[in-house]
Formats: sequence, C-alpha cells, structure tokens
Amino acid sequence: MDSMISRRSFVATLAATAGAGLCSGQAAWSAPALSMTDLRGSIDAGAAGLSPTPGEDQTRQLVELIAQAVRGDQWLFLPPGRYEVSNLTLPDRTRLTGIAGATEIAYSGRGAFIDAGAANRIELSNIIFNGAGLALPEDAPALLNLRDVFDLTIDNCTLKGNAKTALQMERCGGRISNCRILEIGEYGLYAIDSTGLAVRDNTVSGCGNGGLLIHRRQKGEDGSIVTGNRISRTRATYGGTGQYGNAINLYRADGVIVSGNHISDSAFTAIRANSSSHIQIADNQCLRSGETAIYSEFGFEGAIVTGNLVDGAANGINIANFNEGGRLAIVANNIIRNISLSGPYEHDSVGFGIGIGVEADTVVSGNVIENVPRFAMLIGWGPFLRNVAATGNIVRAAKIGCAVSVAEGAGSALISGNIFEGMAEGAVIGFRWHDAATQELASGDETFAHLTIAGNRVA
Repeated sequence: MDSMISRRSFVATLAATAGAGLCSGQAAWSAPALSMTDLRGSIDAGAAGLSPTPGEDQTRQLVELIAQAVRGDQWLFLPPGRYEVSNLTLPDRTRLTGIAGATEIAYSGRGAFIDAGAANRIELSNIIFNGAGLALPEDAPALLNLRDVFDLTIDNCTLKGNAKTALQMERCGGRISNCRILEIGEYGLYAIDSTGLAVRDNTVSGCGNGGLLIHRRQKGEDGSIVTGNRISRTRATYGGTGQYGNAINLYRADGVIVSGNHISDSAFTAIRANSSSHIQIADNQCLRSGETAIYSEFGFEGAIVTGNLVDGAANGINIANFNEGGRLAIVANNIIRNISLSGPYEHDSVGFGIGIGVEADTVVSGNVIENVPRFAMLIGWGPFLRNVAATGNIVRAAKIGCAVSVAEGAGSALISGNIFEGMAEGAVIGFRWHDAATQELASGDETFAHLTIAGNRVA
C-alpha cells in the first residue's frame, strides 16, 4: 500500500489496494439517471426469469443476461430486490441499471465480487453494490475492481458494507457521479494512472483510511477533475503521519483540478497533494481537519490554492518541501481560522499551529487569517526560503503574525501591505529555525538584505 509522508521524509510506492464506492442514500432517492425512453429496447431481467432470491447465488443467470444484452447493445434492467453474486466479470459494453435505492447486487462471499478489464465502455447506474460485511479474498483489492476501461460511467449508485476499498480503477477514464460511498474499511475510491477521469457530486462518508485517491505509479500528467463531492469522517485506522486519513489525496498526479468540495472531520488532511504539479485547489470547504487542511508538498511545480475556507485544523495551508523540489505556488483569497497547536502525531519538524506556511517562489496574497496559536504566516524554514511575496493579507488574533526565516542561506522575501491586529508576541519576527532571532520587523529593517518589509499596519 502506498505510503504518504511526513513533512521531510519521503515515503513512496503505490499499493495494490483500493476501493471504490458510492454510498447509500437517505429516504428520498434521486431520480434515476436513465429515463424510460433511454431504456426502450432494454432487457428486463425479471421478465427474463431472474428474480431476487435471498441466500441463492445468481451469478450464472446474471452473467447470461449481461451477455445477451451486450450482444444486442442493450441495457439490462434489474427490478427492485437483492441479487447475490460472486466473481462477476463485466464484459465490454455492459450496460446495467436498476431502481435507485431498491435494486441491490450483494456479495455472496465466494471469491471476488465484481471486476472488469480491457473494455471500451461500461455503464452502471441506479444500483446498490453491497459487500454485505463479508470478507473479500486477499487478492481482491476492492468491491469493484476495474482495469483498462476507456469510458467508464458509474452514476447514482451506492457502494457500502466492506472492510476493503469500495472502487479501485486502474488506467480508466470516464465519470463517477452522484454516488454514495458509505462505511468502507479502506478507501472510498482509488484511481491509479487515470486516463481522463471525472469524480463529481458524490457523497463519501466513514471510510477507514482515505476518501478519494488519485495516484500514479510514475509522476506524470493525469488530468482528473474532482469536484462537488461531499466527504466526511475520513479515518486513519492504520495510523501514520499522513499516509492515511486524507479526504482527497493526489500522488504524482499532475494537472488535476480539485474544486467545490465540502470536506469535514478528516483524521489528517482535507486535500493533500504529494509530488503533484500544475494543480488547482479552489473553492473548497475544509472543516475540522485533524492535521494540515490543505497540503502541496514534495517534488511539485505549480499549485494554485485559492478561494478555500479552512475552519479548524492543526495547520491551515502548507506549501512545503523546497528541499525536495517543492516550489511555484499562489495562495490567494483564502480564509483560515481556528487553528490548533495539537495534531495527530509528534511532529518532527516545524510543528503545528500555523495558518499558512510557504517556502519557495510563492505569492501569499489577499488571505484572511484569524485565531492562530503560533504563526499566522510562516515564510521559509531555515535556508529553505526563496522568492516569497506576502502582501495584502489580514491577520487577526495570532501569537505571531508573520515568522520569516533569517537563517543563513535564506533567500528573498517581500512582506508588505498586510494588516496585523491582536498579535500577542509580534507582527513580523525573524526566526532561525525554531528560535526567534529579531525584535519587531513590521515597520522595516535593513539588517537583513534578503528581506523587504514595508507598508504593514499593526493595530
């Protein structure tokens, strides 16, 4: 399984587990993704002799009906009820639908559950996929295990009831939308080496070690879009220092957009991007994160973090690891408030209690930061500082408004036009690693040639 990372130690390598899912809904179900017009000419499994029978494995009958539908390029419609299957392999051009909230395909406990591979197109809609609380075999990483599906659509489905991953996809493109992934032991959705994937408007709740994972085995262009999802209560049952417990996690995946998601109560990070370049993290709500709410770290170039609201976290936004090649970012127009000094582990480096931390080739502008017990802004760490501009930010109620590195080897920083109000121990203070090394610098100081400090207001 992939390990993620602590701040300065790079633990990598993708795992072979993953899951997918979509969770079960409330009393009122959304309208079917397909209209009756869409289903003209479909095969009605009930009329063809398949009836939901508790305790009876119906894999063989379902396989035969899917094959018949594929031959005719038809949808297969499953009437309401519970159909128990195992080792169900979906062929190319599978189109399977039911009645949302009423049609259930459940795992019967004999081998794997559902898989597919080397398909041009597969469509699944309006079905509950239920792991039934039964253990999958060791070589089955997820309830739905899909590989090399060029155009995959999973819409208005629910995935639930298993100790592994809900949905694992390798080298797949397409759309996962309007689904529910509920109470899964491992990951909600684990996508590896995607080929144009959209993960939209899903509800993911109660996953044991991660919500939505977008990973690549080798760093490269991914282009996935993760938007409009509601992700809550992501746990970290395996512990660690960030490997697990992240609601949305990017790893080596370049060109990804993460936008408009509502994320709450993550054991670690709401949105964690590790070694992922040219990414946008925009307009997300991140509430009550156990560690850093938004992370762009390690070997990346290019991250735009804008318009996010962070309320409650051990750190707000961290653009880190210049020592590992992490550089080139914009952190703008975010609200960060109610930061905590405590995190889920003993930090081996800079620590917790920071609103925004940045290191290299980064603009920090137009942010509002409030109620921070340590540094509202941390500019650089030891010699890891280069070309940072912190301008036009508003900081209220912090121990120190802006801590900037004055350690030997630190590069240029501009700190100007910020408003600081209610700073307990200073607005702008120079630090050598953990230790304060200057008096107040908010009005400017010519002692340090690498710093330009001007036009700040301290109230």
